[in-house]
Amino acid sequence: MLKLIISVYVLVALSQVAFSQMDSLNMKYKQTYDSLESYLNNPIKNKLFKKAVFLVENTYLKEQIEYNFFESSINDLVNLAHAWMHFNNLHSYKFSDSLQVIKNLAIYKVLKDTVRILINLDQRFKTLPYTYDFNDFFGEKEWSNMFVTKLLATHSGNCHSLPYLYKILADELGAQCWLTLAPNHIYIKNRCKSIGWYNTELTSGDFPIDAWIMASGYLPLQAIQNGIYMDTLSNQEDIALCVLDLAKGYEHQTHNYYDGFILKCCDLSLQYFPKNVQAMLLKAETLKHIYQKEQKEKIPEASDTFNKMQDLYIHLYDLGYREMPDNMYMKWLQSVMKEKGKYANQKAIHVMQDGNNK
Repeated sequence: MLKLIISVYVLVALSQVAFSQMDSLNMKYKQTYDSLESYLNNPIKNKLFKKAVFLVENTYLKEQIEYNFFESSINDLVNLAHAWMHFNNLHSYKFSDSLQVIKNLAIYKVLKDTVRILINLDQRFKTLPYTYDFNDFFGEKEWSNMFVTKLLATHSGNCHSLPYLYKILADELGAQCWLTLAPNHIYIKNRCKSIGWYNTELTSGDFPIDAWIMASGYLPLQAIQNGIYMDTLSNQEDIALCVLDLAKGYEHQTHNYYDGFILKCCDLSLQYFPKNVQAMLLKAETLKHIYQKEQKEKIPEASDTFNKMQDLYIHLYDLGYREMPDNMYMKWLQSVMKEKGKYANQKAIHVMQDGNNK
């Protein structure tokens, strides 16, 4: 009997630890949600995207990373970009926004080129380009593979972390650029007075024309016309993406679709980014889980949940959203690498090649 009582106490203690850990995790997610909500209410304040990205990633990582360490890693890249600008200039670009152009060029060089720094005759070093990690590029096996912190630690990332890092560096340097969405993909839009809008694709380090993105990226015209893809995102919409990332981290970590947190995140993201189709999709999939549970337990509200879910799926279809299969995305990635330069914006390449040593 004594052994049985001890076993019961051990099981209770272990369950209390588990519940305590879960309560702590839920509290941290709620705190991060509250911080992101406050950021969304202060869209003019500078450099909030960097803080939002860190908060979301560190919440998933259970606060294993100090913000000072993260900021120091960012500052190192900013200093490298400043050093590159100090030793390089634009020779033939004579427009008034040349400072903006060279700032964006410096970020591109830091991320996608080899940068050589000569400190003195005896001291020199070089940095290598950040590469694309083809392993688990959707974060399905491990969500942290999508993180900027992972990119900084391993020097390899994907179409989520690479444009996020570019945007963070741009905010630090005061360079104008915009995050832009395509199916299962994020890239950068830039603008300069000499050529207008151009695209920066960090997967391949190229500058593809819009027509190539439209033709190759599983992108219906209807979706573009409705503004869900290939449009520039505002600072608020950037942070709304981070709210969605928070929801996805919670999904991967807890698999809890029923306590309302994922739906709450989706609603907040959609409040500030109404055309965020990934938030709509996650909300619909969450409602699907809830509906299946309610149906199994014969809860009367199941029909209302089903109608909400169905309305979201129909709305997504009407907007032109089509799910891109994983094998098609892999083929697209391979074509991006193989056809690099084939469908590039030659004017953008010319401007980017203008930056040489003084």
